[in-house]
Amino acid sequence: MADNNKKPIKELERVVIRFSGDSGDGMQLTGTLFSDTSALFGNYLATFPDYPAEIRAPQGTVGGVSGFQVHFGHGEVNTPGDYADVLVAMNPAALKANTKWVKSGGTIIVDIDSFNEKNIIKAGCASDPLNQPLYQNFNVIQAPITTITQESLKGLNLDIKSVLRSKNMFALGMVYWLFHRPLDFTQKFFEDKFKKIPVIMEANKIVLKAGYYYAETIEALHSSYSVAPAQIDAGTYRNINGNIATAWGLIAAAEKANLPLFLGSYPITPATEILQELAKRKDLGVKAFQAEDEIAGICSAIGASFAGHLAVTTTSGPGLSLKTEATGLAVITELPLVIVNVQRGGPSTGLPTKTEQSDLLQALHGRHGESPLVVIAASSPSNCFHFAFESAKIALEHMTPVILLTDGFLANGSEPWKIPVMEDLPEIKPPIVKEGTTDYQPYRRINDSMVRSWAVPGTKGLEHRLGGLEKMSITGTVSYVPENHQVMTYEREEKVNLVVESIPDLKIIGEQEGELLLIGWGGTYGHLYTAYRELRKEGVKLSFAHFNYLRPLPANTHDALKRFKKLLVCELNLGQLANYLRMVYQDLEFMKYNKIQGLPFTVIELKEKIKKVLEEK
Repeated sequence: MADNNKKPIKELERVVIRFSGDSGDGMQLTGTLFSDTSALFGNYLATFPDYPAEIRAPQGTVGGVSGFQVHFGHGEVNTPGDYADVLVAMNPAALKANTKWVKSGGTIIVDIDSFNEKNIIKAGCASDPLNQPLYQNFNVIQAPITTITQESLKGLNLDIKSVLRSKNMFALGMVYWLFHRPLDFTQKFFEDKFKKIPVIMEANKIVLKAGYYYAETIEALHSSYSVAPAQIDAGTYRNINGNIATAWGLIAAAEKANLPLFLGSYPITPATEILQELAKRKDLGVKAFQAEDEIAGICSAIGASFAGHLAVTTTSGPGLSLKTEATGLAVITELPLVIVNVQRGGPSTGLPTKTEQSDLLQALHGRHGESPLVVIAASSPSNCFHFAFESAKIALEHMTPVILLTDGFLANGSEPWKIPVMEDLPEIKPPIVKEGTTDYQPYRRINDSMVRSWAVPGTKGLEHRLGGLEKMSITGTVSYVPENHQVMTYEREEKVNLVVESIPDLKIIGEQEGELLLIGWGGTYGHLYTAYRELRKEGVKLSFAHFNYLRPLPANTHDALKRFKKLLVCELNLGQLANYLRMVYQDLEFMKYNKIQGLPFTVIELKEKIKKVLEEK
């Protein structure tokens, strides 16, 4: 890295940067490279990719703007940040769409070459937006990014398309200089990714450096900034997003259970990356099957489960609905199955690239008949690993389907993750019947958790059959006996209820009783916890509880909740957890705070709502 100490360097505790441009400008890659560099540098960070659903939205329009926000710091970081210190806008549409997310006095870097009449009209602006008085509140850097990129690559004889694809690296180079980031990690990325096309590798390196040195020389940037590495526990870390963490958690569970892992799935945004990641891991024994539709995906997984695999199916939004009938088959056959639902904005195809928490009631109740299963939710990108592992452990040891809820915010967001040691993960002991067992009965309950044993087809002497028709208790033969159906319905319900003995109690952060308990679940953890932490620093009396286990609820839930005068449930839906808790605990009153915009909460709006609730008598 070049010496950029020619200008003063100011120390900062934390910074938020938002990269934005047309969906073809490479903003997701630019943001990811900056995030990876900051993670390797040793910062805490959280990211928020925000992009349109269309494969190619109209170029240059606000609807086609793709954004990537990263919040990095020396201290603890739990959210991608509310408002940006720096905005990179590659065209007028990106500027128009994102100015409202920039702090007053913040820095805005624009590719001034893109601010021509054609692009200004496409963005829906009557005139050049940079001439508006609004922008006097910001430090606007009008950089000729396209022109300098073209000049820098003149000697490489690249076609114009390849040249223009590199301009995102010019913007990245400017931001690297501004925040005193090393170039080494990104240069190594180019060498690995483009080792078979060295001219592209060289082009990206040249443009990255051009942006870096341009930032160093222009008068508009008077200083650079430094965010020191965080003090973190010793260990091996990597930057990871929720989908990759989910895939790896399932692989780890299969190894701990000593079972092959099978994934039967149909691609759907934003869950597809789990299928892609698992498809890469044949070396670890993973069998990934891309089915022709959602129904085939889950049915193939149920078949694999019957055959003795750790079986998984992944989906999102409308895909969970299509799996409904087959989910009932997994319930009545009492086979282990993990159903990962990466929630997105709905209904129907809705907002496929935006986040929401509106599948909770579907996960809890969305099946025909009395069809109980376990529901778990992850709450950060990295703990998707833990809860994927936990989902598999419960499914295998309790012989039940488990729905794991993540969401688009967790799936695409990333944060540093300390890679666990396999020996430290708990053992998984599925109740597989060994050859030689006599008097095997498929539906005999073998322990206090009401679990039946699991005989893998092909095991001598354990021949049996399963299916969707009701089973006779113990023997598993088809039964239309009225009393038996009631017995089996109770047994399936009780088996899921008894999972409560395997899950931890609900943790209350702060005082264990008091005026107000802030309640959340799933992917809102980072924003709620940050609001809680900042309000506590301001002297506000507040406690916080976050649910990861939703069915069954933790054993101490009622006792923990009733010790507070006010219960405020914050969700990215119309109040599904609040309604569920009202149904279960009818003696308690729950207040709601809801947001349904395809966006996470901001910490600012949460703090305002909490203060308002505390002021109300």
